[in-house]
Amino acid sequence: MPQSGFTIERAFLEKLERLTIHWQKSFPGLVGGHNRSRFAGAGQEFLDHRNFQQGDDLRAVNWRAYMRIEKLFLKMFQVEPRVPVRILLDISESMTTGEVSKFDYARRLAAALCYVGLVRLDTMCIQPFCGRLLDPYSVGGGRHRFSPIVDFLGGLQAGGKTDFLSSVRQFVGEYPQRGLVVVISDFLDDGDCTRPLQYLSDFGHELLLLHLWADDDRTPPWDGELDLTDAESGANLQISFDADARAAYTRAFDEFAAGLRRMALRTGGRYVGLPTSVQVEDAIFGPIVRARGVA
Repeated sequence: MPQSGFTIERAFLEKLERLTIHWQKSFPGLVGGHNRSRFAGAGQEFLDHRNFQQGDDLRAVNWRAYMRIEKLFLKMFQVEPRVPVRILLDISESMTTGEVSKFDYARRLAAALCYVGLVRLDTMCIQPFCGRLLDPYSVGGGRHRFSPIVDFLGGLQAGGKTDFLSSVRQFVGEYPQRGLVVVISDFLDDGDCTRPLQYLSDFGHELLLLHLWADDDRTPPWDGELDLTDAESGANLQISFDADARAAYTRAFDEFAAGLRRMALRTGGRYVGLPTSVQVEDAIFGPIVRARGVA
């Protein structure tokens, strides 16, 4: 296990075994979830025959047909190229705030979703980002490949300023194959984060937005004259805060979350709001299941 102490409990993983990552779009030529492919090749489901050619694998010859008609036919099976599942993981400085670190919460969510995908043989990619994309980690091939994911997530360090526009532009250039994009973030950006997310959908990706916030993010507990410093930009703000200001702030926060949700639903994606006071296990088997993020 990584020296950071980041771990995932075995009992939690066992509960995840029955889940499947779910998506709503149909990705032609790709399978996984409810998508199926009909391309010929080595696979599990018989598709058709073709004439044997020099260099073909003799193990795929239909020897029963050869015994009847003395001609060599190669058995063709369905191949199953998997829909790629990519997790855009926000590791910006703002993710370190909260009594329960949003960064640690996000890493546990990412690990849990990767495990669900690996059990079902999905191709998983964890793509950290802040002001740009950082080095990703891609893996497939079953649950036995999960330990390196834990090591990778444990080695990540949060920092930097969020820039969705720059990160999404880079993402579209580096990942041309369409798939499911799970964005785990507090979505705090000086710019408008909804427009770049719309770009992802316009390029054919399906979005699952997992919006994290600390309780203090939505309902600040402070009163009086405050001197605030932005965690990412370092900008200072002096304000007078009372019950009316708190109520107005909470309304603005809820409007922002509602805007993210509308954008996700409008593009055929999904949105789940998750306060970090909710345990990760309860989040997965509660609101994420209800949103059909996993099923």
